[in-house]
Amino acid sequence: MKPEPADSESAGASALAAELRIVFGALNRRLREQADVGDLTSAQKSVLLRLERDGPTTGSALARAEAMRPQSMGAIIAALEAAGYVAGAPDPSDGRQTTISLTDHFRDWVSAGRAARQDWLLRALQARLTAREQHQLAGAVELLKRLIDS
Repeated sequence: MKPEPADSESAGASALAAELRIVFGALNRRLREQADVGDLTSAQKSVLLRLERDGPTTGSALARAEAMRPQSMGAIIAALEAAGYVAGAPDPSDGRQTTISLTDHFRDWVSAGRAARQDWLLRALQARLTAREQHQLAGAVELLKRLIDS
């Protein structure tokens, strides 16, 4: 008995999804290798990304957003302050609170890391793919964008 075309298409799509997940995981690991991410914990990284995305906020608001106790967030903020990645200043609307924001040092560090990853990826594209393959990859990127937007 021959498999139905729909079954074979579904199996093909399933295999493609698995392969994409593996390839993107490997690419993500290679990109992370290209820039020093320091000894940050996942919680510290999450706080830094939240501050980068949402802007300055209080420690208690960060704790709520990250679903953790304020005491735990305090320890994370203290470690990030010691590393020079965040700084606290009196909240302009409520002087009893402290607003936490990213430092220029951290922004420079992130920018350098992103530049290193971009440079590695550019060199890899140029060294390993022909102009035609780069064009094909550009078309695939457009398809991937459609997946993300769905």
